[in-house]
Amino acid sequence: MTVDINMPILVVDDYQTMVRIMRGLLKQIGFENVDDAANGQAALEKIQQKQYGLIISDWNMEPMTGFQLLEKVRAGAASANVPFIMVTAESKADNIVAARQAGVSHYIVKPFNAATLKSKIDAVFSVVEAA
Repeated sequence: MTVDINMPILVVDDYQTMVRIMRGLLKQIGFENVDDAANGQAALEKIQQKQYGLIISDWNMEPMTGFQLLEKVRAGAASANVPFIMVTAESKADNIVAARQAGVSHYIVKPFNAATLKSKIDAVFSVVEAA
């Protein structure tokens, strides 16, 4: 499957520098339609107003973590099937298992580069196509 490079993507991270880095990486691999939110609550508000083709969220945020956001996205009728990539500096097996059980599409451990991000996005959409 060819990934639609025009699909809207939501990047969720409370660290503005990371948002800029993610935008730059996404631009390197061809994605220009990128919105951002500074935390899970702000992301939920955007998700309720716009249909995203992909959500990329940091795990560690306040007041709503990326994990809590994932649970709410999966519980929403309109957003339940939106591919969701979790980004974190933590590589704890328990976190990865919990995220998988909650329905995460893929998991990226920081630091990473454009090639890693592209491979995760490609993997997410090849699974979506196979389903």
